[in-house]
Amino acid sequence: MTTKAPEDAYTAEPFLPERGGLSALRQAASGCRGCPLHRDATQTVFGTGDPHARVMLVGEQPGDQEDRQGKPFVGPAGKLLDRALAEAGVDPAEAYVTNAVKHFKFTQAEPRKRRIHKAPSLREMTACGPWLARELELVEPELIVVLGATAGKALLGPSFRVTQVRGTVLEEEIHGRPERLVPTVHPSAVLRAEDREAAYRGLVADLEVAARALS
Repeated sequence: MTTKAPEDAYTAEPFLPERGGLSALRQAASGCRGCPLHRDATQTVFGTGDPHARVMLVGEQPGDQEDRQGKPFVGPAGKLLDRALAEAGVDPAEAYVTNAVKHFKFTQAEPRKRRIHKAPSLREMTACGPWLARELELVEPELIVVLGATAGKALLGPSFRVTQVRGTVLEEEIHGRPERLVPTVHPSAVLRAEDREAAYRGLVADLEVAARALS
């Protein structure tokens, strides 16, 4: 009889530590094999920032630079996000940033070719959910800023549409806790937009809603 590999179960639950704070959680996540994404990624990219942050920013998954450096939002999208947050009146240093999925999912035509981001599946998001649930439990943010459709689906379910609710304050139960959320686009969508300036202004406007919700 062959035993199933842990990743075939598609859940991070067995890898979560029984106790401890964010540092224990981060250390445990570095060995997560809760879904197949760990096989190709360089490393787990866990959340970082103020452990008592009033605002938590949740993105989709690490990108190429994040996968190499082991930190979320250190690439071009992260730099744009920091600038937009500061402009909206939210100090990036006082936030906690993380992703719904902790491993980089990509396609690569040849070994030395550029790694192209690929959206995680609902199954992969669900598998990674226990990490995000524990981060929320430990940080206890007053507000969650949802960055893009994948993060929204991970937190609010598959029917989530960022275009319908962006820039509004939602009140929902997330992983058994009442939470306030402000959805907006992912900063990488701003970088891809035809009219980048208009897309950036829209992101800042949404983040200003978040800043007002925190004041």
